[in-house]
Amino acid sequence: MAIKPDAVYYWYFYCSENMQMFRSLQYRNYRLFFTGQSISLIGTWMQRVAISWLVYRLTGSPFILGLITFAGLIPSLFLAPFAGSFVDRHNKFKTFCFTQVLLMVQAGTLAMMVWFDYYSIFWIGVLSLVQGVVTSLDVTARQSLVVNLVGKKEDIPNAIALNSSVFNGARLIGPAVAGIILSSFGERVCFLINFISYLAVLICLSQMKIKVPPTPRRSENIWFDLKEGFRYLKDSPNISSLILVMASSSLLVIPFTTFLPVFAKDIFHGDATTFSWFESCGGLGALIGAVYMATLKSHRNFNQIIMQSGFALGISVFALALAPTLIVALFFTAAAAMALMAQNSSINTYLQTHTSDKMRGRTMSYYIMAFQGVLPLGTLMMGYLAHQFGTTYIVAFEGLAGILIMLSFMMCRKNRIREAKARL
Repeated sequence: MAIKPDAVYYWYFYCSENMQMFRSLQYRNYRLFFTGQSISLIGTWMQRVAISWLVYRLTGSPFILGLITFAGLIPSLFLAPFAGSFVDRHNKFKTFCFTQVLLMVQAGTLAMMVWFDYYSIFWIGVLSLVQGVVTSLDVTARQSLVVNLVGKKEDIPNAIALNSSVFNGARLIGPAVAGIILSSFGERVCFLINFISYLAVLICLSQMKIKVPPTPRRSENIWFDLKEGFRYLKDSPNISSLILVMASSSLLVIPFTTFLPVFAKDIFHGDATTFSWFESCGGLGALIGAVYMATLKSHRNFNQIIMQSGFALGISVFALALAPTLIVALFFTAAAAMALMAQNSSINTYLQTHTSDKMRGRTMSYYIMAFQGVLPLGTLMMGYLAHQFGTTYIVAFEGLAGILIMLSFMMCRKNRIREAKARL
């Protein structure tokens, strides 16, 4: 039987598109980075699920749950700008290696404390705070390092999207495995697996042959760097507006993820396995969003994607609050995670591709501050409000806030475009 030309064309098109989606893996350093992160992040998500379940099991309080999240993320609010200046002044690769070792030590300490039953909410909070301090430097170094792992600038958006797909693929697998382990063996095994998973990162990093451009010695102090970074954002309204969108979402919208244990245990009367379903659905949605971003060409209008995904995020979070059944709630959890992934990845890609090499570390540090630094304030505030008024009401408010943030961003962007045309 003869093969139809159309079938050959569509098969070729399908293969070409999929090869394009994984094009960053042609670079050896990125492959090693991708492999190490794939393994380690599964352990990280297992630990996150285990901590959330352990804290809520011990306290039964949404406020304490938000407080622990607050402790793990608040350092980024204050330390991220300093981390950006540090990364711009030092070797990004060596900095990343050092932070991975510190995170492994933190994971090992937590695993030992839980394994030998020598733990309390206080010590979990302290170790979460330590993790937050190290992560504020680790994430800045990691984000700035990606551009040095691929050979062509046009492959940077794909590398960022694939990195996000690794994160969210782990978010899909990690909670599912954690749910089984939590039900069968308890939290301690999840913590131990996370500690062991850091070995994969360190082994892959040791195999890399990477040349990071030398950082020139600078006579100015770190305060000069901070002022220079702030002036850069002030003079770049397209960049600063996206960082403001990220900060607003972190404060008012993204904290809905903190209440997933509440939906699982109290609203839908489930157990640890039910909670793992919520986390896995969130991971599945985010993975779909990441895969979509990985297939995009570098010339796509990322501002348009940011607006579309922002509206989808707000609508999905609002629908989650009103979900009448567990299946509906899981569906809108996945939809919200997919939209959140597309929005964050688009903002990240735009910043990385529209920022000069000299200012990349500081620009990304402000992005991290807006995302991870503001998020703990949002989780603490929303946790308190949920304790006072009820979780479903506050999650519904978060969804409405997401819609209003996008309407404001659209209006400001139209005004900037109108002003730019008037100056011509």
